[in-house]
Amino acid sequence: MSFGDPNNPYGQQQQGGQPGYGYPQQAPQGMPQQGGYPAAPPVNQQYGAGFGFPGAPVEMPGGVKAARVMLWVVAAFQVIGAIIAFAGMGAVDAAVNNAGSTADTETIANVGKGVLAFAAVLALIFAGLSVALALKMKTGGNATRVCAIVYGAFICLGGIFQLPLGIVTIALGVLIIVFVAKSDGAAWFQRPRA
Repeated sequence: MSFGDPNNPYGQQQQGGQPGYGYPQQAPQGMPQQGGYPAAPPVNQQYGAGFGFPGAPVEMPGGVKAARVMLWVVAAFQVIGAIIAFAGMGAVDAAVNNAGSTADTETIANVGKGVLAFAAVLALIFAGLSVALALKMKTGGNATRVCAIVYGAFICLGGIFQLPLGIVTIALGVLIIVFVAKSDGAAWFQRPRA
């Protein structure tokens, strides 16, 4: 007589010496003797950073570190640009004095100096923003990440007006956006904090 598949719970069960329906007499290998459930695996503290959250980064990812360095480089470029703009204001004055002072040249010189002063102040503001973001990368949250992405977009836009030298600035802006927008960067800025 055939008993069918022994693993089928709806088929006929063999009689004699077999455990009762669904309940083994002994726990299988690897199963503890406590209620039939396996013990939970230990929490891996390497990823949980002591918070018990698996997957939370302990150390700043390499891409975020690179973006931080690039923010410092951009800040240095902005300061150098501001110094050049301020020096350009002196060059405009020297050019006006050499050309002779008339009403038209004075007006043109004042407009030129105003544009250079605006560019210098704007460069110093962007340098300050770059330094603030670079300092905040270590402890900042998701708002720091969003600000870094927006700042990278502004860097790219500003690099367009500085072509051909702006190619370096555009490349740095794109890399900053990419590095903080990647999944490991997002995990770093969205990590739980104590």
